[in-house]
Amino acid sequence: MNTLWTSHDLRAATGGRLDADVSVTGVSIDTRTIMPGDLFIALVGERDGHDHVADAFAKGAACALVHRADMRDPRCLLVGDTMTALVALACYARARFSGRVVAVTGSVGKTTTKDMLGVALSAYGPTHASVASYNNHWGVPLTLARLPEDAAYCISEIGMNHAGEIAPLATLVRPDVAVITTVGSSHIGNMGSIGAIAAEKASLFSALGPNGIAIIPDDAPCEDILAAAAAHVMLERAGTSDAATNRAINVSCDETGSTFVFADPDETLAVRLNEPGEHLVRNAVSALAVVHALGLDPHAAAAALAEWSPGAGRGLRRPILDGTAILLDESYNASVLSVRASLRTLALLPATRRIAVLGDMLEMGDFADEAHRSLASDLVASADLVFCCGTQMKALFDCLPDRVRAGYAPDSAALAPMVRATLAAGDCVLVKGSLGSRMARVVAALDTAKAAA
Repeated sequence: MNTLWTSHDLRAATGGRLDADVSVTGVSIDTRTIMPGDLFIALVGERDGHDHVADAFAKGAACALVHRADMRDPRCLLVGDTMTALVALACYARARFSGRVVAVTGSVGKTTTKDMLGVALSAYGPTHASVASYNNHWGVPLTLARLPEDAAYCISEIGMNHAGEIAPLATLVRPDVAVITTVGSSHIGNMGSIGAIAAEKASLFSALGPNGIAIIPDDAPCEDILAAAAAHVMLERAGTSDAATNRAINVSCDETGSTFVFADPDETLAVRLNEPGEHLVRNAVSALAVVHALGLDPHAAAAALAEWSPGAGRGLRRPILDGTAILLDESYNASVLSVRASLRTLALLPATRRIAVLGDMLEMGDFADEAHRSLASDLVASADLVFCCGTQMKALFDCLPDRVRAGYAPDSAALAPMVRATLAAGDCVLVKGSLGSRMARVVAALDTAKAAA
């Protein structure tokens, strides 16, 4: 593997002390997934990474970033604070990078759009992107610290839970193109209003230089807030309406995927996604809008997107019950917009019974009951049976008609065996909820279900 960090660069970036001559090929914060040649960063949170330095070295780490002075191994890079040093590594890596940088945020669809961009831009050159949903105060600098100097493109996902979180991360990333996928009610319990959410998302544009390009959805609420934040740069819109400068037309969706024509200001081209879901079309349009903004011929990106597939917990379909039923795994996260999108996808899929298994949508605050109950008509239109768990989902379950109410439990651990016992050949099961709802427990139970003899 190519060297990512030399001893000289590590010292220059952090101002720390490192006695050994090391060659680092990766960066890790978790000894469970560390690889030989990695720099292990001993962050301190719920656990103290310093307690795992010896394990990191035993597994082949080339160096460890530490702030405990009692760590005497010459391969330890001693700094004042490991989190501060991680940010310093990120700044150094961004400063030496001469490729193009894209930042993605949004209430819904940012990880999918980031992943689509990773596939699309890889058609033009080496592309580095955030892992999973590494989009917070440590995930963004970690993404940059892992950025190869010779990559052509870098894609950074940026998230938030509270006001004031996006702008400092955007300043680290310094994107050439910045994308907002959606503005919705995620985290509204912390933020207080859709307008406040829009303003926080729009703060991403503050890090764009005068030649930057901002891309917003054509259907965003509080569009005036987004547009005002992008007044110093070129603003483009992505979506399906005539107002979009990059749009999908002639959209056709079925259980096998979607086809559409992508129209940008310069040309049109046919696009095929081999995964079902109308919402994925909008994500793909955002990705193709970035390709156009970067001045690239979109044909290679369109061809690459035909090979894209979602990850576990984010819309991955797979057979269960010995291949006689289908699981639509959306267990990683949930909001009103994303649940509606997943239910529309469920309705597309052929099945004897369509079953929706939902956990709480968290961080809704005083808006929780209303937000959960607002999904009732969508469920009735898309699902034959509905299971719910969590205190907030109780409001939704109680207002559903009896014919679709299959079961309620206080948490996912109690709900999982109920769903598993109901499962039958021909079923298609959607599992969705906020990460804190732990709907992965239901997924694990369904993965081990066996067909009746």
